[in-house]
Amino acid sequence: MGFRRMGWHELLWVGRLLVLMQLLHGVFGWGKDGHFAVCKIAEEYLTKDALATVKELLPDSARGELASVCSWADDVRWHYHWSSPLHYVDTPDFKCNYKYCRDCHDTAGHKDHCVTGAIFNYTKQLFSAYQGYSPQLSYNLTEALMFLAHFIGDVHQPFHVGFLGDLGGNTITVSWYRRKTNLHHVWDTMIIDSAVKTLYGSDLATMIQAIQRNITDAWSNDVSSWKNCGHNQTVCPNVYASESVRMACKFAYRNATPGSTLEDEYFLSRLPIVEKRLAQGGIRLAAVLNRLFNSEVKIAQA
Repeated sequence: MGFRRMGWHELLWVGRLLVLMQLLHGVFGWGKDGHFAVCKIAEEYLTKDALATVKELLPDSARGELASVCSWADDVRWHYHWSSPLHYVDTPDFKCNYKYCRDCHDTAGHKDHCVTGAIFNYTKQLFSAYQGYSPQLSYNLTEALMFLAHFIGDVHQPFHVGFLGDLGGNTITVSWYRRKTNLHHVWDTMIIDSAVKTLYGSDLATMIQAIQRNITDAWSNDVSSWKNCGHNQTVCPNVYASESVRMACKFAYRNATPGSTLEDEYFLSRLPIVEKRLAQGGIRLAAVLNRLFNSEVKIAQA
């Protein structure tokens, strides 16, 4: 049976759907390589007890590797429609700051429906289960772990705490070298892809190793401050989000106006920011899991 030729209105509808899908794709965090890197870095800094608990919680398909399921939250976004707003938080245009009470809500105004709210929520679910406070609650702890690992990665991508007016760079059309795209996608995927291909021999593992060397060398004096949360809190996503929106203003939006072509100058000056945010995401994810699965601590309140 042959294919029927679509009419003009059908073609227009399909075109709009493809544009929408491309736009929505950019809303969901680092690309697979970025999320893999965050979780791979985290694995190296887990305590023995935390690593054992993580492996116990992981699905069989992960084969004991957290990094292999770090993009799971993106993979299920069409099935779990309610999770879409949990990947990001929008902030007022050009203010370059983030406030939980003002910003953490979805487009319908539901409070706590944003990436920082999700991090608080899934941290509390794991805390409740492993500190024995709510044995009657039946959380899906495997999903809680995978959501938490993913969203801690997301909140470190500067455009996941971007401006509402451009949907975190999604509506800013630019060219990445010769390829037309949007600014959000540049930060999700293209900076990392270009680095892997041109600087790391097309090997993501080599890039991750380079980031790990910086953690133990150039950034070694900063790592303890990355790990810590004030007031003995388990997790502090408000800090991570505030950093991201400042990075968005200082680096991501700068010199990237609609229609501009981004090439070596933008790539080479922004790559260190991307690599450091991946490192911070990994170190902090490990620190949160270590606190959750090792000792009793107080969960931060928004």
